[in-house]
Amino acid sequence: MAFERGSVMRGVAAGVLALSMLGVAACGSSPKSFSAEGEKKGFLGIGGKKATAPEASIGVNGYLWRASLDTLNFMPLASADPYGGVIVTDWYISPETPAERFKATVYILDTRLRADGLNVTVFKQAKDMNGNWVDTEVAPQTATDIENAILTRARQLRLSNIRG
Repeated sequence: MAFERGSVMRGVAAGVLALSMLGVAACGSSPKSFSAEGEKKGFLGIGGKKATAPEASIGVNGYLWRASLDTLNFMPLASADPYGGVIVTDWYISPETPAERFKATVYILDTRLRADGLNVTVFKQAKDMNGNWVDTEVAPQTATDIENAILTRARQLRLSNIRG
């Protein structure tokens, strides 16, 4: 029995495709099904662990997140992204200095409570002679002071959570 080139190639292609699909399926998660009793069943309905609802959590350290919001609570909040770890305030004008305004952006960079997991950027504007807002330099210590205040508050929150 002689093999024709086209039929052999189709057979090889079908075999490669089947093996590829099997390999891709093995890399992914197996399909889950649930029995009437709420048991999670794995691939082919085998398994016996109870199904639990996925926990809702933010993408960054919760203590740093809460401490950042607490520390900057005197400034109006423009946006807050708990999954990306970015807090942006709107412009704040202090009653003592109405010719200056400040804005802050906090970046939480880690899920751990660490000093290098936090970055604060502060922007400052002052009114010029015409009454227009003009960008001015912020003292370099300002951002560091805010970072330290956030870290101190985060440590307090963590200690109060540990103590109960």
